Amino acid sequence: MAEFWLFFMALAVVFLLPGPDMILLLQTGAREGKVAALATAVGLAIARGCHVALAALGLAALFKAAPWTFDVVRLAGAVYLLWIGIQCLRTTLMPTVNDPNATGEAPQYRQAIQRGLLTNLLNPKALLFCSVLLPQFVDPHAGPVLAQFALLGVVLVAIGFLFDSAYALLGTVLGRWLQRSPSAQRMQQWLFGSLLIGFAIRLTFVQQA
Repeated sequence: MAEFWLFFMALAVVFLLPGPDMILLLQTGAREGKVAALATAVGLAIARGCHVALAALGLAALFKAAPWTFDVVRLAGAVYLLWIGIQCLRTTLMPTVNDPNATGEAPQYRQAIQRGLLTNLLNPKALLFCSVLLPQFVDPHAGPVLAQFALLGVVLVAIGFLFDSAYALLGTVLGRWLQRSPSAQRMQQWLFGSLLIGFAIRLTFVQQA
């Protein structure tokens, strides 16, 4: 039980740290509303499930054996984050709450899921995190290793989805506040867009440990 709480705390610390996933959820919630932001959280959860499976299959070992594969994923992820950041900077302002013709931005659920999926799936740091963290809590004497790995993976995905849902709802609240002020909207766009571009630039310099 003590090890489980240690595992939970390790995940909580990671999911509380600002990163591209958090910014994407806040941005989607603010621009497209709660359901689209939750759809983004679903995409992130699917990506984390894929990372758990890839970690179990030893993809991190492939990154070590063939470093160019790590670089391909890293650069693809950086390009994708850069594209999202630029799109964020280019989006039009939302209609204000005083606008009688305000219709809001139509949510695109499929695109939201895809954004969440690709943002996390193309981040090799997320895969390496799973590959490093999960084995530390697997006890070969406590039963089948694969079953333990799967259980830890389910817990990781579930906790991640809970945090992501909270950020999605927070983004929705932020969006309602931003609709009152075009200048606040513009500031938010530049802040989130710049952060995403910054994460993209940082990802280009990430190296394997």
